[in-house]
Amino acid sequence: MSKILQVCQQAPVIPVLVLEQRGQARPLAEALVRGGLPVLEVTLRTPVALDAIRAMREVEGSVVGAGTVLTEQDVRAVKAAGADFIVSPGATERLLKAAQDAGLPLLPGAATGSEVMYLLEQGLDVLKLFPAEAVGGMALLRSLHGPLPQVSFCPTGGIGAGNAAAYLALPNVVCVGGSWVAPRAMLEAGDWAGIEQLAHDCQQLRNGRQA
Repeated sequence: MSKILQVCQQAPVIPVLVLEQRGQARPLAEALVRGGLPVLEVTLRTPVALDAIRAMREVEGSVVGAGTVLTEQDVRAVKAAGADFIVSPGATERLLKAAQDAGLPLLPGAATGSEVMYLLEQGLDVLKLFPAEAVGGMALLRSLHGPLPQVSFCPTGGIGAGNAAAYLALPNVVCVGGSWVAPRAMLEAGDWAGIEQLAHDCQQLRNGRQA
């Protein structure tokens, strides 16, 4: 079993986190882990992202990845920050090599059959379908499963509480990614109990059950 598959199998939802304040990182991670979502993706979209990764890794039980990893420099930076895995919206030869050289499990994005086949050739069979809803969503995943049943996906993009269960019921979906578990309003309010409850609700999404 690949390391990235082991990561993705730990919970039905990987929260995709955009943090604006360093002080949010640790209490957010604690709330999500308590709620049953230990795998966290911190996107490299804000100046505090690397500090947030460092702070979240100190929370017992957390598995902290870096998202929006685009370049070799990004890979080096998140490795130095202690990231456990990396996520990218796509894949390039340089990024694949950098991840391999760094020894970091990679969840690369793919949106077409050709991209999936290319990544399979590189030895990757757990991929991020992105942007999921925009490129065909569940219909695309069903279509890909026929000729490419050996590939598992973490669809991300346009997924929320209303459609996550349906995605998780598909045979080639191992987990989903989304930002609805840590909405901006709750982050700004420091509503960690509310975020913990949202995380707990995500446990009911596995196998098509609604929260």
